[in-house]
This record gives sequence, C-alpha cells and structure tokens, in this order.
Amino acid sequence: MKRIAVLTSGGDAPGMNAAIRAVVRTGIAAGLEVYGVRNGYAGLINGEMERLTARDVGGIMQQAGTVLRSARSKEFREEAGRRQAIRKLAERRIDGLVIIGGNGTQTGAFELFKMGFPVVGVASTIDNDLYGTDISIGADTALNTVLEAIDRIKATASSHSRAFLVEVMGRDSGYIALMAGITGGAEAVIIPEVPIEPDDVAQELLDAYARGKSHAILVVAEGAKPSATDLIQYFQEHRAETGFELRLTVLGHVQRGGTPTAFDRLLGTRLGAAAVQALLGGHHGVLVGWVNHRPHLTPLEDVAGRTRYADRELYELARVLAR
Repeated sequence: MKRIAVLTSGGDAPGMNAAIRAVVRTGIAAGLEVYGVRNGYAGLINGEMERLTARDVGGIMQQAGTVLRSARSKEFREEAGRRQAIRKLAERRIDGLVIIGGNGTQTGAFELFKMGFPVVGVASTIDNDLYGTDISIGADTALNTVLEAIDRIKATASSHSRAFLVEVMGRDSGYIALMAGITGGAEAVIIPEVPIEPDDVAQELLDAYARGKSHAILVVAEGAKPSATDLIQYFQEHRAETGFELRLTVLGHVQRGGTPTAFDRLLGTRLGAAAVQALLGGHHGVLVGWVNHRPHLTPLEDVAGRTRYADRELYELARVLAR
C-alpha cells in the first residue's frame, strides 16, 4: 500500500479535523502518500482529491466542522455512482480509503468494500448511535454544548418559575437528550425509544411542582413522539388544566459547532491513527470505534444500516433522578 485517501461525509462533528490530522500524519510517518477528498462522496465521484502534507493539517485540530467539507450525494447511492468513485480512486492510484462519518456514511463505506475496494471507517456522529463504538467523535462536544444551554435556560426558569422545553438533535436515537437530561437535572426527558402520551408528560411536570419544584426543564429529542411541537400545542390548549405553558428553545445545528473538547480531540486522534494502522495491517471493511477505552475494529457488515439506541436503564435512571 503506497497511497491512501481520507474523506468526511454526512453531518459534521467536532473532532473530525483531529481525525483527519491523525490520518495524514500517521500515513506520512508510515511512508504513504495521503490524499484528502473534498466534499464527501460527491467529491469522490467528481475526483476532488489533493495530496496533503503534514503542514496542510497543522492547526486544524481545534477547529469545528471538517476542513475537507461534507456533502450529500444521491449519485453515490446508485451502483453507477459508486463505480465512478472507484474509477476516480484508481486514476490517482489510491490503494485504500479512510471514511469518517456516521450511519449513512458507514453504509456507503460498506458498499464500496463489497465492490472490492479497501476501506476503513471511523466512527463520527454527534448522535452516538453507531454500532461498534461506545462513543463516537463529536458526541462529547455536542453534549457539552447542549448542557451549557440547559444550564443557562435553567437559571431563567428558576428566576421566573417557568417551564421550558429544550429540543435537541436525535432523530432515531435519544442519546443526546437522555445524557443532557441526566446531567442537566431535567424534570422530564422524551426520546424516540420510549413513546409517551402528552397527558403523561403534563402529569410528570405537575408532580414535580407538587414536590415543591418552582420550575421545570423538559428535554425532547427531535425524533421523539410526541414531538416538541406537539407538546407546545398540547400545553397551550390545556393551560387551564395544567396552570402553565411551555417556552420552547430549539438548539438545532448549534450542537454541531463549537471547539472540540479535549476528549473529542483525543478520540479523533486515536481513531484516525488506528484507521491507518488497520489499512496497513490488511484489516479492511471495518469500523474503527472506541470500546473499553481503546480503539476497536468491528466489521462494517455489522454496522451498516443499524442504529444503536439509547440505554433504557439510563432512561429509567433519569426518571428516578428527576424527583
């Protein structure tokens, strides 16, 4: 193996740049030429690649997002698009590819591997819903961003004796909502894994007031049922019965930004370096994740198309601690 490439795809995550830096410098140290692919799978199809030096990745570790940028690609979902991508890699005589991203990204990586190209995935998604890793790049920073917002909102809620609803990311997995609810002291957490009726949510908040609490914080994942919008409407329509209404804060894409925490910088570095070592060791078609405090390889076949859901035991713990 003489030449490898690295790309980032899907949603950006704080710590991706640390992984890119580690791939480039670890590869160069091993005597490889390392190429960066711009704009994810779309850039791969278009042949947007350039050779990277150790200096090209200097000073990027502390930056949010991804210096290689990311883009969605409908063409890559088709076999013809993937064959075009492989042709572009062959034109540059690329021998292996490191692919940094989450669920959709690693499903694409598995498709390339099935077509015979050596790939290694790196677990990176703020949702932390990938199989094959205890935690993924970006999840720690995103959680800390959400927690800071909740702490600020909680101060206002306490000052004015109000109830606030905070919507966080998590279309299929409630990891961010659950962890933020526990560490932020929320009175209720609503996640996709555990549907609940609006009446039951209202009762939980009323019970909190009955126990002497003067304010309430409700954390809702964007994919939860009921949704944040449903709950806001419910509380508006039933204000006479509940005695209060919810104030909504949608954190949105602010959760993806921000300076990576020390943990995400180190995680990105460790996983990026391990990905290069996996390629050199002939371990292809695997995801490099973080299991039991060290890099761990899981076949992409076991990762692609699957979602790792939030821990139900932690959900029950959140309900206990809210009392």
